[in-house]
Amino acid sequence: FHDIRYDADGNERPDFVLNQAPYRKARILVAGANFGCGSSREAAVYALFDFGIRAVIAPSFGDIHYGNELQNGMLPVVLADATCRTLRRQLRDEPGAKISVDLAAQTVTGPDGTAYRFEIDPNHKERLLKGLDDIGLVMQNIEAIEAFEKRHHGELPWLA
Repeated sequence: FHDIRYDADGNERPDFVLNQAPYRKARILVAGANFGCGSSREAAVYALFDFGIRAVIAPSFGDIHYGNELQNGMLPVVLADATCRTLRRQLRDEPGAKISVDLAAQTVTGPDGTAYRFEIDPNHKERLLKGLDDIGLVMQNIEAIEAFEKRHHGELPWLA
């Protein structure tokens, strides 16, 4: 968001929503369709994460960006376009209003209390709930891996 958040002199643009007081500390971003398209580098997710964003709700995502969010501990939530528009309108109409995301229950609750269910692959859900990246996932099985390696090298010592 750098080019729309800051002017040419590096000053914040007051009309950019995340520069405004009620939204400056947002942890959930409600976006439009195809969010992250063109942002295939992980740095795009790092920047959002560094800003404090932990979940992005949108009708659709760029495929690579979606995967990068999951890989880096951020939750991409797909909700209908009309639902995203409703959530954005509620947040605009009541600055400082809150929405919440419950990954375990797979729900987003809007400022008006309406809950919206979302789908997520069970493996991604488990990894996010447990805070696991690829290495953490492997380390959950380290005893079985070490037992296999020991047995494998015992049966085929010439491969060692």
